[in-house]
Amino acid sequence: MEKRTIELDIRGMTCAACANTVERTLNRTQGVDDAHVNIATERAKVTFDPSIVDLSGLVGQVRGVGYNADVRRAILPIDGMTCAACVRHVERALNGVEGVLSANVNLATERATVEYVAGVATTDTLKEAVSNAGYQVVEDWSGDPMESAPDMEALRAQDARRRLWVSWIFTGPIIVLMLLHMVGIHWASMAVMDITLAILALPVLIWAGSETFVSAWKAVTHGTANMDVLIAMGTAASWLSAPLSLFTPLASYGAVAAMIMAIHLTGRYIEANARGRASQAIRKLVQLGAKEATLLVDGEEYRVPLSQVKVGDTLLVRPGEKIPIDGMVLEGESAVDESMATGESMPVTKESGDEVIGATLNQEGLLKIEATRVGADTFLSQVIRMVEDAQGTRVPIQAFADHVTALFVPFIIVTALVTLVIWLVFGEALQGLVLQASTLLPWLDPQASGLTLALAATISVLVIACPCALGLATPTALMVGSGMGAERGILIRHGAAIQTLRDVSVVVLDKTGTLTVGQPRVTNVVALQGSERDILRWAASVEQGSEHPLGQAVVQEARNRGLELTRLEGFEAVRGKGVIGQLQGERVLVGGRRLLADAGIDASLVEERLAELESEAKTTMAVARDGEIVGLIAVADPIKPETREVIAELHALGIQTAMLTGDNRKTAEAIAAEAGIDHVVAGVLPDGKVAEIKRLQERYGAVAMVGDGINDAPALTQAEVGIAIGTGTDIAIESSDVTLVRGDLHGVVQAIRLSRATFSKIKQNLFWAFAYNVVMIPLAVVGMMHPVLAEIAMASSSISVVTNANLLRRNKI
Repeated sequence: MEKRTIELDIRGMTCAACANTVERTLNRTQGVDDAHVNIATERAKVTFDPSIVDLSGLVGQVRGVGYNADVRRAILPIDGMTCAACVRHVERALNGVEGVLSANVNLATERATVEYVAGVATTDTLKEAVSNAGYQVVEDWSGDPMESAPDMEALRAQDARRRLWVSWIFTGPIIVLMLLHMVGIHWASMAVMDITLAILALPVLIWAGSETFVSAWKAVTHGTANMDVLIAMGTAASWLSAPLSLFTPLASYGAVAAMIMAIHLTGRYIEANARGRASQAIRKLVQLGAKEATLLVDGEEYRVPLSQVKVGDTLLVRPGEKIPIDGMVLEGESAVDESMATGESMPVTKESGDEVIGATLNQEGLLKIEATRVGADTFLSQVIRMVEDAQGTRVPIQAFADHVTALFVPFIIVTALVTLVIWLVFGEALQGLVLQASTLLPWLDPQASGLTLALAATISVLVIACPCALGLATPTALMVGSGMGAERGILIRHGAAIQTLRDVSVVVLDKTGTLTVGQPRVTNVVALQGSERDILRWAASVEQGSEHPLGQAVVQEARNRGLELTRLEGFEAVRGKGVIGQLQGERVLVGGRRLLADAGIDASLVEERLAELESEAKTTMAVARDGEIVGLIAVADPIKPETREVIAELHALGIQTAMLTGDNRKTAEAIAAEAGIDHVVAGVLPDGKVAEIKRLQERYGAVAMVGDGINDAPALTQAEVGIAIGTGTDIAIESSDVTLVRGDLHGVVQAIRLSRATFSKIKQNLFWAFAYNVVMIPLAVVGMMHPVLAEIAMASSSISVVTNANLLRRNKI
């Protein structure tokens, strides 16, 4: 193969050493003849042999040493696709463009998601490739594809409805005239009737069905074939039989041509509406966003379009208005309905310093907020983008269907031609089969000539085959599932996670912030002298001078109980032991055994109670006053309220649980026992978590890791499925496959149930699509189908697949 030279934009280089690292790595790559990196232009010029290494391999080498090639993503709305064969043609055309790393086309959303190397490929070359394949990239007239998509669907639905009505306006009289003839009312000779019906069929084919013929023509002239080719061949052959019947023994199927096209267009219309319902979740998200904002400048209010709001602007949000963008409250207090983001129905109180999410509803008070994220960086934009990403990917089980659809239409055309030959050669034998079956199948005409039966069988084969069902089986279910997840605060980044998550054997949960609240809290106050309030007030009064998290937890608990703290007269922090303070002339100590021992205080009297609290994974501090222990305070990071229930639900789903933590084993086992967790992996440093995940994978199989998405990023990546716990606007977590917007562990169970329900629908759809074609095509070959019934069956197959996907919404997740 001829050598190729390309230039890659490299990101992340800061000095000559960086350039040397990238250059050396590329030159060492097998298949690369020469590579030169220019730090000034941040570009690498590479000459390589495409038969040994491809572009994605070069990009992988650059990424492997910690840098990035400038890889971009484009989402292209494609017009003119009608079936799975179209999807394959568009994907093949896009993947053939130099610089494209991957291209996935979704028939249900009619969009292509393309990753390409900037500088090697451009959006113009992508559009040209689509055009050369016989399809069209729809130009976005609004400038925002997320806003224009619903408009495009509405226009398509209107056009489909118009064509549907026109087709039936002419097909209706055809059916009436045929019925009159069948009941013995002969209003004209057979020849006149056949010609009249053929003339009535022309508007159905030429106008209502024009899109089908144009699509078929484009496919054929570009060397491909799609479902429209099959419909066009079937209806054209049916209509041509009308004039041929005037001077041959062939029966006229001119009226049948109109019926086939009318039924086909009816199926398309119903299918389009079903697709619209499948994508309604993302449309709802788009519609949630505010269109305008009240901008505050020097005390004056200005109502401006959202596109004019910049980071740092001050906005005013009145009660009942949507918060226009992500921001931080500067002034005011209100209850905000965040259900669109988290799925939580209870309003959340927001006050000065709190973050707010764009598109959520301000219910009560007047809020003055500062814009922190605008445009594509807002929470809502990220959610929509993540849902689109998921819908633009593939589920592994779809691979076999893709291989089948690549050859499906050519196979059907060959099968139809073989059917015609078989009937012309073995017509008598097959007519005998039709005669026997006619007693059970009333639509069969045993008196028809061999040529007529041959034509009927051939047309039936062409119109009964349904590549559409194969193409829609996976993406429609994936679209509904990912949309349902988004509505519940479960954001699925990759479609493959749907299939993988259903198969996990073990769910591994990080302890701090995932199983637990993530902040130490006072759990026990034991008073040996005085009351609990006295013990807490003495300890908090001393700890107010400390910056240690445990000390701050004691102070916060005292404030929560409304205690008035004593003025601190002197303070000393003893590293690793505790604190000492002077309160109204009295010396008060708060700390552990070593602090007490240094002060000469005997702790044996409280040792039993200390050990009991520590066995419950609680850090216990003694409070001593004037040389005598007066009480104990236990502090712990408590498990979340829902932890026990979630662990029980995971067990009910047949999934084992494990906890991963850097804490000592004694503390970890106490928390695991409280939560009901099966396996404990304790004393693990952050860099050792990956090794522990690998060990669990070897022992138990597929693992899902649940963490906060920051310290746990390597472990999330190593696991088959990484589930990141997000809070509010913190959802841009690249290392996870699934992000839970709420910090609620119930989302883990819901995500698994959703994946199982979605994958179940995908399997049902694929089984139905394959079974339909395997059963129906042979029946058509041997003449057991009438062309009209064949078209009804084909339309029903596509509709049933999309409808079944929509039934996913009935599942309780």
